[in-house]
Formats: sequence, structure tokens, C-alpha cells
Amino acid sequence: MKALALPNARRAVILMLTATFFIASSTLMAKLASDPRFGPPLHPLQISHGRFVFAFLLISSLVLATRQRIVQPNLKLHAARSFVGWSGITLMFTAIAFIPMADATAISFLNPVFAMVFAIPLLGEKVGPIRWSAAAIAFCGALILLRPSPASFEFGALFALAAAIFMGLEVIFIKRLASAEQPMQILFVNNTMGLAIASLAVLPVWHMPTAAQWLVLAGVGSAMACAQFFYVSAMARAEASYIAPFAFTTLIFAAAYDAALFNAWPDAVTALGALVILSGAGLLAWRESQLKPAASSPE
Repeated sequence: MKALALPNARRAVILMLTATFFIASSTLMAKLASDPRFGPPLHPLQISHGRFVFAFLLISSLVLATRQRIVQPNLKLHAARSFVGWSGITLMFTAIAFIPMADATAISFLNPVFAMVFAIPLLGEKVGPIRWSAAAIAFCGALILLRPSPASFEFGALFALAAAIFMGLEVIFIKRLASAEQPMQILFVNNTMGLAIASLAVLPVWHMPTAAQWLVLAGVGSAMACAQFFYVSAMARAEASYIAPFAFTTLIFAAAYDAALFNAWPDAVTALGALVILSGAGLLAWRESQLKPAASSPE
């Protein structure tokens, strides 16, 4: 594999770390939107609607400012990606209303594992023993975070697990779109369709947010739009196999927010479960990097 120029690699790492900060910040804002200190707690459907409203405003403004052309988008594929993306983010916002952000974030790192599984029937990829082993390790970590005992079972973690499934499916659609369309076009069409879906879904539960909640919702959408921008910029400057592991720092930011704002310090179970999931996801990322030079090798 061709070595990356050092300044470009460093820039990609900085961009990815910035993206993870905004990802964790968006999750934090979503948790605050359901905090009674800011008004009657908002339903997760209303929080995800706010995320798409403000993200759409930012991204559409950028598209207009740069005169980005929208050229023959694959509307069926975009619609499928937008639906699973909306589902994933809504389930994630539901999860963090019940469990610490660090737990939900750790479980969300299962999404590349689910993407690997979905790639078998949808992309025709072959998966060998090393990648299956990585998936098994990551699933063991998720089971630890679920705390499967009558006294400590985390029901909210099931929402995070479901979110990871939808996010993994979204990765498959993104892969197919990225091979044919420009990143900014993908972001714009996705957020437009996502806003339409979220606007219909929120109708039964929508109520007027307080002034503070409007600011929080603006923070959710703005942080997510920034996260998408920096994530795409990082990926454009480095191989995915090199830069993807740095996305795990999202967990550090999430744990820091939990401790600083909610006095929710990670316990031994959280630390162990997160470590096991990251080990499995890290092994999977390493194996993907080894497969790049020989894509035909069935591992």
C-alpha cells in the first residue's frame, strides 16, 4: 500500500479527532434535550427531527455558497440510506435517555461488525475466520455492556444495539453511493430526505420546545453537520483503514461528558465491555487494512 505523506496523514488525524469531538457533542446535546432542567423532556423523535432541521440548514447553505451541482442522484438508494440513517440516530437518542453516553457510544462501535455481516448478501463480499473472530469478540463486549442478569440488565442498551444494526446497514448504502456520487451531494440529499422522514415521524409527538431547548436542538444539528464535514474531509485525505481507528476517541469524549456533566463515571463493567468491543472493532479494522492490497483474498 502506498505510504501517506506525513503532513497529509497528520492533517487527516486532526480532522478525524475533530469529527469525533463533534459526534460526542451532538450526542451530549441530544441527552440535554431530554433533561427536565431545560423544559418538558423532548421525545427522541423530536430530537432527531431537530437534528435534521438544523443540519439541513447548515449543509444546504454550504451547497448554495459553493454552488454545488446535484447530478443524477440515485434516489432509491438515497431513500434507503436516509431511512436507516434516521432510524439509527433516533434509536441512539432513545438509548442515551436510559443509559450513560459512554455505554451507548461503545455499543454503537458494533456498526462496522454489522456492516461486515450485511456486506455478505448485499455486496457479495466473502468473510473469513479472522473477521468472524473479530465480530465475535465485539459481540462479547456488547453482551458485557448489556449486563445480562435480572438485577442489572440494561434495557436501554438494546436501543443502542438496534442503532448499531441500522448504522451498519447505512454503511453499506454509503459505500454504494460513494462510488458514484460526490460527498457533498450525498450529504445534501441524505439530509434533505432525512428531514422529510423526520418531519412526518415527529407529527404525533411534537410540542413547542422552550427557548433553551431550541438552542440545544440547534446544537444537535450543528454539531452533527460539523462532524459529517470533518469526517468526510478526513476520509478524503487518508486510507479508511488508517484513519478509521481514530474514530474510537468518540468514546473518550462521551465518557468525559458523562463524568463532567452527569457525574456518571465509567464502572468496571463499562470499561471491560468497551475494551472488548474496541478490541474486536480494532481487529476488524486491522484485517480490512491487510485486505486492501489483495482484495480478492477471502478473509
